[in-house]
Amino acid sequence: MSTAVDVGGRTLQLSNLDKVLWPATGFTKGQMIDYYARIAPAMLPHLTGRPITLRRWPNGVDAPSFFEKNCPSHRPAWMRTAAQGDVEYCLLEEPADIVWTANLAAIELHPALASAPDLDRPETVVFDLDPGAPADVVTCARVALLIRAVLDRLDLAGWVKTSGSKGLQLYVPVNAPVGYEETRSFALGLARLLEKAHPDLVVTTQDRSVRPGKVLIDWSQNHPTKTTVSVYSLRAGPEPGVSTPVTWDEVDDALADGGSGRLRFSPGAVLERVKAKGDLMAPVLEVRQEVPRLG
Repeated sequence: MSTAVDVGGRTLQLSNLDKVLWPATGFTKGQMIDYYARIAPAMLPHLTGRPITLRRWPNGVDAPSFFEKNCPSHRPAWMRTAAQGDVEYCLLEEPADIVWTANLAAIELHPALASAPDLDRPETVVFDLDPGAPADVVTCARVALLIRAVLDRLDLAGWVKTSGSKGLQLYVPVNAPVGYEETRSFALGLARLLEKAHPDLVVTTQDRSVRPGKVLIDWSQNHPTKTTVSVYSLRAGPEPGVSTPVTWDEVDDALADGGSGRLRFSPGAVLERVKAKGDLMAPVLEVRQEVPRLG
């Protein structure tokens, strides 16, 4: 059974709105679609022009998922795409686009770091902070502040968001002509600098044998074939989390009191935050900076 809805002047057929996608909480597909429809004004500027990889859970978060890079052939006629190699990615540029992907049970949206047509020119540098247990998001907060201290010395600004899962992600906007070789080299150089200074805390390798109790600074995300979960994207954990922009004061506070709950947000809480604070990641789309060479 499907339901016809109007989204920004587009008519969409939505199905199975009562289907539970998060069994532990009873959060339904309809609630997910409602969240994406309401967050779309804040989220769309971070998606427009960027190739999107969908991660879909058609049978809920307790069942298998799959990544979908090629935009489905049954996409709406108005939806634009962007070609990269032999892959034709969806471009999500209006609220109806996001609602349509949500109806596919695309819980997570993973955009590229560059926008069409200049897909070889990343607009940001990203540091993906991934904790190895027993390290947690508070440990990531400590590492994020170390990265910020280095950025301050380089006269660079960075913005931070939760991954919506276990870690944090720090974005350094560039918004000027630069290639992935430069952004990747910068990310790796900074990560290795901190690994050398804090070997008990930071690692730069994917080798899981060296990661327990430490935080991986994943510099490798700065690559044309890689994507990072979008700001405001839902995440498919036991409960519906959201990749949420946070202030540096909030990162400081979480580290000061060890409160991991300070860096965990529900869909409803995120909608309230955006209503009260606006889009804390908006400057990432505008600030222009030059990435220096390290090492």
